[in-house]
Amino acid sequence: MRQFSIVTRINIALACIVFLAISTMLASYWLSDKTDSDAHAVNVAGSLRMQSYRMAWLHQQNVPEKLQQAREQFTASWQHPVFQRFMHNKKILTQFEAARQHWQQIETVFLQPANAEQLEQVLQQQIALVEQLVFYIQQDAEQKVRSFRTLQLVALLATVLLSAIVIYWLKIMVQQPLEALTQGAKRVAMGDFTYRLSIENNDELGILAHSFNKMNDSIAYMYSNLEKRVELQTEALQHSNVTLHFLYRLAQQISEHAPEFVDFKKIMIELKTVVKVNDLELCLFTEEGDKPYLQVLPDNDTDIDNSQGSNNSNSTDPCARQHCGDCLSKPETVDCNQTHYNYLLHRDRKKYGVLVARTSNTDTLELWQQQLMAAVADQLALALSLKSEEAQVRRLALMQERTVIARELHDSLAQALSYLKIQVTRLNKATEKDDKATIADVSEELKQGLHAAYQQLRELLTTFRLKVDGNGLLSALEFSVKQLSEQSGMQIKLDYQLTNIPLAPPEEIHLLQIIREACQNAIHHSSGSEIQISLHDQQGESIVLAIEDDGVGIPQSAEKLNHYGLAIMQERSKHLGGTINIQRRPEGGTGVYFSFTPEYLRQRQTA
Repeated sequence: MRQFSIVTRINIALACIVFLAISTMLASYWLSDKTDSDAHAVNVAGSLRMQSYRMAWLHQQNVPEKLQQAREQFTASWQHPVFQRFMHNKKILTQFEAARQHWQQIETVFLQPANAEQLEQVLQQQIALVEQLVFYIQQDAEQKVRSFRTLQLVALLATVLLSAIVIYWLKIMVQQPLEALTQGAKRVAMGDFTYRLSIENNDELGILAHSFNKMNDSIAYMYSNLEKRVELQTEALQHSNVTLHFLYRLAQQISEHAPEFVDFKKIMIELKTVVKVNDLELCLFTEEGDKPYLQVLPDNDTDIDNSQGSNNSNSTDPCARQHCGDCLSKPETVDCNQTHYNYLLHRDRKKYGVLVARTSNTDTLELWQQQLMAAVADQLALALSLKSEEAQVRRLALMQERTVIARELHDSLAQALSYLKIQVTRLNKATEKDDKATIADVSEELKQGLHAAYQQLRELLTTFRLKVDGNGLLSALEFSVKQLSEQSGMQIKLDYQLTNIPLAPPEEIHLLQIIREACQNAIHHSSGSEIQISLHDQQGESIVLAIEDDGVGIPQSAEKLNHYGLAIMQERSKHLGGTINIQRRPEGGTGVYFSFTPEYLRQRQTA
């Protein structure tokens, strides 16, 4: 289709209006120029009539000189240039020639003697011809004026018509398309991309409308795709949120609950919903075994426990059917109908089991599903690793506690019983000899030994029952101070300055045991009335413990007289990597001074 520029059309319309205006002005100027001398011509033609009367009057008055001048003037009037403008008008030209010829014919009458009758007759004819000439010139002038008026009217009508045509054309070709484009722009601004323009102009506005429709189609297509992408992204984000929430709950359950109380069944049920795989299975193995001791299926009401060595071959034993032991070495296996995705539960090169996902051969796990299964497998491996580590810690703690008990019994009751055994041997020999003095001495020794052994047994029982609960070391110390004060009647003061220092549980236990042991020694052997306990940090480098009493003071060879409590304190100070010093105070009494570097300070110094 040929394209016509709207600007060119507007220029053509303006050119037509300008051309009409210029044409009208030129025509008006031409007509006005033609009528410029018509009045003069009427006057000159009218003067011919007056001159005719004047010559007739001069002829009657018989004034030859003036008559001759009038004749010459009359002849000159016939030669006036104004009459040249009418030579194109045959009617005026014919009348002009008739009047002039008639004058030439009657001119001789004015040269003859006066004959009134003849002069009047020719004069009337001449006057009639001149009047007819004037009438024709007047008609010609009036015709020109009428033509000028007609031209003005026609120009006015043509201008109005052309202006109306241009205005209508501008409304149809410019205003209405612009209004439609404006309305379309408003609809697009409101988000309506289905609006279409029906402008069929073959100009710039038509091209603009066509481009507008194509733009709307493109925007609608992109907006539709964008909405679909937003929906997909929203769905992906929602699924990611569900996945992250599931992983968070799983990590929270593992961190907040004891490992043996992790509900694998509940985890598998939630995993099936989140990962959108129907056939899931969790198989747990011992480190040396190739057959699972526990199988967890989200669809079964109960888990399959193979730890008793039973040979299950029923239909609810998929791990046994599928030879799940192979899953530990094959990350992915394919049989005739299914694809198996195997995610090994391992940590620190130790295998705990496998998480299996089975799909049909036509379906494959997406990347996010595989990542989620791998993350869950890692979390389950972490839970099982924590369970194994906690069990190992418990075994080590039990062995350590048994070692402590054995050492305590060896250093106290075992030696006391050995001493009593020796005394029993002496008693047997004294009985055989009937040595009453020795029997009495041995009996007293046995009595004192049994009393000491019983006292040591009670102290050991108290020591073994001693613990630091969730309230911390300060609460345990306050309870021990209160208990010892009530039992002994001594005044025990506690100055505790470690409220802002974190201590490890073993450090708290050993500090508590050292304090109790030192207080019990002071109660039994110092014969004092007051014990001062001070526990504070020294310039952020170490923790210092001081236990002082106002008693008789420790003897020079205390280890030979009562070495059990001192040995216990020495042993516990070695466990904390500190140094302990027990000495007589210059002002009286005994002082037990212990210092060590806590674990958190050692870590900070090595960092």
